[in-house]
Amino acid sequence: MISKVQKVVLAYSGGLDTSIIIPWLKENYGCEVICYTGNVGQDNELEGLEEKAIASGASKIYIEDLREEFIEDYIFPTIKAGAIYEGRYLLGSALSRPIIAKHMVQIAEKENADALSHGCTGKGNDQVRFELTFKAMNPKLRVIAPWREWDIRSREQAIAYAEKYNIPLTVSKEKIYSNDANLWHRSSEGGVLEDPWAEPPDNVFEVVILPENAPDTAEFIEIEFEKGIPIGLNGKRLSPLDFMLQLNTTASRHGIGVVDMVENRLVGIKSRGVYETPGGTLLYQAHREIESLVLDADTMHFKESIAPRYAELVYYGKWFTPLRLALDGFVEQTQKHVTGTARLKLYKGNAIAVGRKSPFSLYREDYATFGEDDVYDQKDAEGFINCFGLPLKVRAMLKLNGTGASDYEKPDYSKFKRD
Repeated sequence: MISKVQKVVLAYSGGLDTSIIIPWLKENYGCEVICYTGNVGQDNELEGLEEKAIASGASKIYIEDLREEFIEDYIFPTIKAGAIYEGRYLLGSALSRPIIAKHMVQIAEKENADALSHGCTGKGNDQVRFELTFKAMNPKLRVIAPWREWDIRSREQAIAYAEKYNIPLTVSKEKIYSNDANLWHRSSEGGVLEDPWAEPPDNVFEVVILPENAPDTAEFIEIEFEKGIPIGLNGKRLSPLDFMLQLNTTASRHGIGVVDMVENRLVGIKSRGVYETPGGTLLYQAHREIESLVLDADTMHFKESIAPRYAELVYYGKWFTPLRLALDGFVEQTQKHVTGTARLKLYKGNAIAVGRKSPFSLYREDYATFGEDDVYDQKDAEGFINCFGLPLKVRAMLKLNGTGASDYEKPDYSKFKRD
């Protein structure tokens, strides 16, 4: 028998899953349901949300504007780290979960609630991201995950449950994609996208224009950074929110920022997702261009080696962990001179870096030039090569003396030849 709880704070989006959770919680736990929605840039998804939550059985709903905090405390640190999951995913959903979960705990404490709930499935990553944050913030709060308890096993069954309780829906059995949107990205999963061979239908895309429909004329933009943080667009300083909104609009109209990938979920399942991350795609590229000027080789290469680990921490929901904070300490040190401007050329789905400058640039034209110079003695290279290649020379001498075998014998491919 399910033990009763008095009051639950539910992560509420107004979508199919969280809409049916309200009556399900009341029916199965006999509890009061308070909805929580963190505005991280869902835009039109917030329209009518309060009315829908109350009509679905919630006692109240909190809707908080978290956009500035989301950008400054979650997106910017991840850009500075260069963190990209499996080389392609810019972590749009993963970044939004810890901030929402943190504020849910704060509301639960304010309302004296004894439980938290979410609409994440038992197959996905988001359940881990929410619940690890709950544990980090207040492990005394009980967690109710309906998808791990109820008998509903498909989106079709969820739709039928919603119809039973007269809950209005924005999905149908014909268009049945699962979407998540914020000011950083929009993701689409499910439906025909479950076939990794199937090309996404045009109706999947709601943010980025298809490249073939983008303007026939290229557009040049300049993105300015200060200590790794983007502060200006085309010579105009902007607030973090205005910056992201304008950059998203610019990148979207040129068809930039679509990623179609099969990724490895934390739970061990491979899944296919289609992501639209227009402004974020430009930011990552522009940021790297400035780093290429100001970071020395050792620092840049080591930073590149920890970026995938940082991305894993975000993807796995380990935002509030000592390791992530420690990595931030290293990253912040690397960003002290990441100040400057990158110029990008945008054209039909492509963003091409065509210029970069920084007052802290380590690039010296007088050293790099192929023309005549008086600062570099090319004869110095001979001694460097002799020292750098000494281990190879010693190994080769061993072979010439007949005491060592070659590591570079040509493989025998004859056994692979066809008859």
